[in-house]
Amino acid sequence: MSDGKPAVERDRREGLLALAAALRPELHRYCARLMGSVIDGEDVVQDTFARAFVALDALCEVPQLRPWLFRIAHNRALDLLRSRAIRVAEPIEAALEIADAADPVEMLMRRQAVQTAVSRFAELPVPQRSVVILRDVLDEPLADIAALLGITVDAVKGHLARGRARLRRINAQADPRPDARIASAAIVRYVNMFNQRDWDGLRALLADDVRLHQSMHPPRAGAADVGMFFTIYAKSDGLWLKPAWVEGREVIAVFEDRAAAKPNHFMWLEWREGRISFIRDYRYVRYVLDDAELVLAREAGASRGGGGR
Repeated sequence: MSDGKPAVERDRREGLLALAAALRPELHRYCARLMGSVIDGEDVVQDTFARAFVALDALCEVPQLRPWLFRIAHNRALDLLRSRAIRVAEPIEAALEIADAADPVEMLMRRQAVQTAVSRFAELPVPQRSVVILRDVLDEPLADIAALLGITVDAVKGHLARGRARLRRINAQADPRPDARIASAAIVRYVNMFNQRDWDGLRALLADDVRLHQSMHPPRAGAADVGMFFTIYAKSDGLWLKPAWVEGREVIAVFEDRAAAKPNHFMWLEWREGRISFIRDYRYVRYVLDDAELVLAREAGASRGGGGR
């Protein structure tokens, strides 16, 4: 009888991991806005799962997975925000009356929050930011938000009212779309070599200690191991790369259909002395692109306004 217990525990763990993986896109929607960055948001999600899997082995009882993961993600994001010294303290003021049931005004506010650029949430104080995201983007009940953040429902209502008002002002003052910028010579070279399927040339660009990070997959390190990255991509017909920008970071948009209006995912590279020292590829977590303000790079000499999402 005891022989069956490890198998039951293994099945339970695998079931939990599968359910947790299904929550990744929703966790990213929260973390990206809390951090003000789709890239930093995915880092928090990755760290959340690493911490959760370690903690799972020590737990005697299975937690309610969704609130547990959100609490881990929330606390990890706050730790990172504090370390950057950008967290703005805000006193809890008298609560404003906000109905928990959706009405036309409530629905409009939620739609505006969903459509707001991820980076603009970083301009809100963290308590307002958390509440607006949880309520207006993820449609969480006020009581659940209060439980997650460890505050009262009245405090949640107050943060929500002030956060919504501030977000409206931010949206009114913000540029509707970031400008397209010219790609660097290094990225243009990489993209051209990839599109020409010059795999040996690309491998020659790798630094000896290059690292590759792909969410949900073990990291690779060293030119020989990371070189397999191109072997995998070589099996995919029709892939086409274009230089692009996300959150002020130069990236590479990856299209599975060259004629498509929008890429399927993106990657970004770090360089050292003309060679690639780091590759971050979002092929297996494509939800990161859903909220990204990705703008295709302009060609040298091209007029502004030629980029697209």
